[in-house]
Amino acid sequence: MGRITNGKIDWLITLLPLSIILFLCVLFFVMPEQSNLFLGKIRYFFGDVFGVYYLIIGLGIFVLSLYLAASKYGDIVLGDKGEKPKYSFLSWGSMMFTCGLAADILFYSFSEWVLYASDPHIKELGSIQEWAGVFPLFHWSFIPWAFYLVLAVSFGFMLHVRKRKRQKYSEACRALLGKYTDGFIGRLIDLLAVFALLAGTATTFSVATPLMAAIIDNLFAVELSRTAINIIILLITCFVYTYSLLHGFKGISFLAKDCFYMFFALLGFVLLFSGETRYIIETGFSSFGKMIQNFIELATYTDPLRTNNFPQNWTIYYWAYWMVWCVAAPFFIGNISRGRTVRQTILGGYAFGVGSTLISFIVLGNYSMGMQVMGSVDFMAMYAGSGDLYSMIVAIINTLPCAKVIMFVILLTMIAFYATSFDSIALTASCYSYHKLGEDEMPSKVIQLMWCILLILLPIALLFAESSMSNLQSVSIIAALPIGIVIVMIAISFLKDAEKAII
Repeated sequence: MGRITNGKIDWLITLLPLSIILFLCVLFFVMPEQSNLFLGKIRYFFGDVFGVYYLIIGLGIFVLSLYLAASKYGDIVLGDKGEKPKYSFLSWGSMMFTCGLAADILFYSFSEWVLYASDPHIKELGSIQEWAGVFPLFHWSFIPWAFYLVLAVSFGFMLHVRKRKRQKYSEACRALLGKYTDGFIGRLIDLLAVFALLAGTATTFSVATPLMAAIIDNLFAVELSRTAINIIILLITCFVYTYSLLHGFKGISFLAKDCFYMFFALLGFVLLFSGETRYIIETGFSSFGKMIQNFIELATYTDPLRTNNFPQNWTIYYWAYWMVWCVAAPFFIGNISRGRTVRQTILGGYAFGVGSTLISFIVLGNYSMGMQVMGSVDFMAMYAGSGDLYSMIVAIINTLPCAKVIMFVILLTMIAFYATSFDSIALTASCYSYHKLGEDEMPSKVIQLMWCILLILLPIALLFAESSMSNLQSVSIIAALPIGIVIVMIAISFLKDAEKAII
């Protein structure tokens, strides 16, 4: 663990987001209905008018990731020449996977096929069996992880090769912006990054935390109020901060591996003992093949006549969601990738990140979808009748053998996912509070605690306002519009700077 810094605080980056978030929280608490309505209108405008913008950036970043891995840039070591990786392959991969996805992967793995199965676009394409399992794989695999990995090698190059002391988005643009990095443009970039970070955290916590509440309710037969859900979030936050405070990166690595083991133990149990093994494997294999076969078409589909609004409702949201998460996760991945080459980071990231994600959606999603298409249980009718995805997921888990034990394991795994992902977010945000921060320096505990509190305020406000799934998505779509431009700038800056290192 690095030494605690005595560096100067960047009060603009620290206090301005705090003030704005407090203002937004007050609005959501005082005027929840009006706030949700306003969010919905902005989301519709951004998704409808600028949809192609998000799709082009997503496809472009994916192509760039393949180019970086295959070209001369792939040989660049993220560190000194001849330096060995700081972490073992398993420790590195488990930290990368858990910090990059958070607990919402369990929420979506169980439920996402249901959201697509009732969409008109699925009927246009064919049957639920053919297509409902394809889109979860597409929306959570290659393009999302490309965002992470291209920026991770850019930040890793900045930190470990150029030894920069400003761990911020603007610093990653220095090769492109030059002296303007230290002026108004650089400050604006850093503010946009912090707002995107807050939006990504708000979306994730607001989507997945109620599932934990529903599981606790089912396990212990306790009726949980909205206030109780907020308390759960606060307890998790306190746990995360305490754990990070006491153990630092060593503790994060230990927790990430435990989370990784629990996660795959859960998947292995469902695959082998649920009674749906053959269906899960065969449908997963078929869905993956269909996704690869139609990849370009899926990545460029815009629904120009707005016959179903599928890309506006889903693909565009997901690319925006991953863009706003790109402020924290890639910094963390770049930090722990010291000693690995650009090629190893990208290909290893795809192996761990994409591989683990695909397995999760194939196993957990196809288990319940198999029962749906075979007529054993009608989860679609259950969701249509109540509109409650969380209760439906609990019902899915209750169909498994040893359901109560599995539910408890899922709860522990979600907490571990939250802990590791929130550690990386809080650490990244804390670094933004300093004008300069050396590679071996850590933010002060007071600053880390302040960011832990700040990062949790907006999710609590969104939960209090009972925001719909659509409005939760709006937060990411709005924040991703400007951050997409910055992501492109960072990629161009990396190519320009890395060219000098090769020469």
